[in-house]
Amino acid sequence: MSQTKTFHLPDLGEGLPDATIVEWFVKEGDTIRLDEPLVSMETAKAVVEVPSPVSGKVLRLAGKAGDVIATGAMLAEFEPDPALPQRAEGQDTGHHHGAPAKPAKASASDDGGELPVQPAPSEARGGDAGTVVGAMQSSDAVHAERAIAVGGVKAMPAVRALARKLGVDLARVAPTGPEGTVTLADVKQAAADPSRLLPSRAGGTGVAQPTAAAAASAPAPAVHQRTPVSASGRPMRTRPPGADAGVAASGQPEQLKGVRRNMARVMADAHSKVVPTTLVDDADLHAWIGKQDITARLVRAIVAACKAVPALNAWFDGEALSVTRHPHVDVGIAVDTDDGLFVPALRNADMLDARGIRAGIDRLRAQVEDRSIPASELSGYTISLSNFGMFAGRYATPVVVPPCVAIVGAGRLSHDVVAVMGGIEVHRRLPISLTFDHRAATGGEAARFLRALLDDMALPN
Repeated sequence: MSQTKTFHLPDLGEGLPDATIVEWFVKEGDTIRLDEPLVSMETAKAVVEVPSPVSGKVLRLAGKAGDVIATGAMLAEFEPDPALPQRAEGQDTGHHHGAPAKPAKASASDDGGELPVQPAPSEARGGDAGTVVGAMQSSDAVHAERAIAVGGVKAMPAVRALARKLGVDLARVAPTGPEGTVTLADVKQAAADPSRLLPSRAGGTGVAQPTAAAAASAPAPAVHQRTPVSASGRPMRTRPPGADAGVAASGQPEQLKGVRRNMARVMADAHSKVVPTTLVDDADLHAWIGKQDITARLVRAIVAACKAVPALNAWFDGEALSVTRHPHVDVGIAVDTDDGLFVPALRNADMLDARGIRAGIDRLRAQVEDRSIPASELSGYTISLSNFGMFAGRYATPVVVPPCVAIVGAGRLSHDVVAVMGGIEVHRRLPISLTFDHRAATGGEAARFLRALLDDMALPN
């Protein structure tokens, strides 16, 4: 066995090109055992716990929290200890270091029916063993993401990442999860109400803050005020961003990470590969009886339109110039988070009633929020929905992410004056935008699809 062993960052899910360090569970000089937690990494899909590939002394770590590490690059270096358990030579670890496959097509959206705009279907409906985010295969076992104790605090990697982002000291958060595990809700409540924090040995609020004495003795930071004229009254010369090296706050470049980093790649790829065309119209909801779930109705209307015009419920291969039309309807329902946009797949929407659609959307949203959603659920949908109108906007040109052919956007609900039988009435109407890849569908097919969707939305219930 060699004196040192270099561990390269494995592919943490569907060919993603890099990942961001969230937290190291060891430091240089520590001894770690085979398959013990080494580091938690944030990808475009989840926060993943990476286990150690060897038992021995940690010689070198690739970076610090917040650093982006490319897939296949050095993550850590070890000095294996022959006296401790080691993985047999040639034994499969489930780690893949080959050239990244096509980037996973993941993207955006909101909650129970509100704000998807970026699809991400992959080329298979199932997961990929060894590369599924949230699970690392090691020999014959799978090490799923789990709560681990670090510094006496038991928490999931995603919870630690949130605590770091909000500046909350996990050691002072009262755990409410099973077996004394700190949950996402615990961290959010502690950040919103510091009085909930447990007392520390040294006192304090649990959020990193300077002491009163230190604050009083520290020199006041220089205040940089922008002004159009100099002290002499002459116009100031403008300077490029970053000219003031000492000012590290606003106006400085910030590297995209995790979900937003992947979204930027996906959008650029979509822009270069799709020939988008958008049709817009309004769904008249005047005949609706009672209160109804708008998102569930939108999903049902999409299913009806897919059955009427299968050409838009399809995937298009621009290189082979081939179209795959799907007999089932998997709708990408996006979820908007502080970390970026996700688009989980609502599977078999054509077989669900309104209650099943709502339950599925709620489940997907909950899994996205706690970052427990499997990578396989963030790809493979056949068409997508962006309900951006819950925030603002009437019409849009939502992005079609290949291999999908179409995406439906729903704008802000409004009350409009419409002409009816020589008179006027006020109707509730929902703006609808349909963007499709014109290489795979004709304008007539898209118009008939939109007509079928509008007709279903106009039904009383």
